[in-house]
Amino acid sequence: MKNNPKPWLYGSDWQGKRCEARTRRGTLCQRPGNKINGRCKLHGGRSTGPKTEDGLARIIASKTTHGRFIKAEREKVKRRAEVGRIVMREVKGIEQWAVDPGYLSKNWRDQFK
Repeated sequence: MKNNPKPWLYGSDWQGKRCEARTRRGTLCQRPGNKINGRCKLHGGRSTGPKTEDGLARIIASKTTHGRFIKAEREKVKRRAEVGRIVMREVKGIEQWAVDPGYLSKNWRDQFK
């Protein structure tokens, strides 16, 4: 019997370690997994990481956070939200001032829908 070069074709009876990655369908990959990390070559089993300086720089750049959640940015967002709340309170006060004497009807916003 000739040795099969594709051991994942042995079917569900194959006793070797399978790849532990999920496919796009949500099922487990059926290819043989690497002994080190349990993934097949399509799901990162052969990857040893970047070797060149350029490759290392790309990895560092991709892992750098964008700064949206740094402390100063969060403080800015909080200040903007507080200003927005103050403005909305003033607008509601002006609206109440116009509705009470009858300058505006209570359902004046329905006109703009």
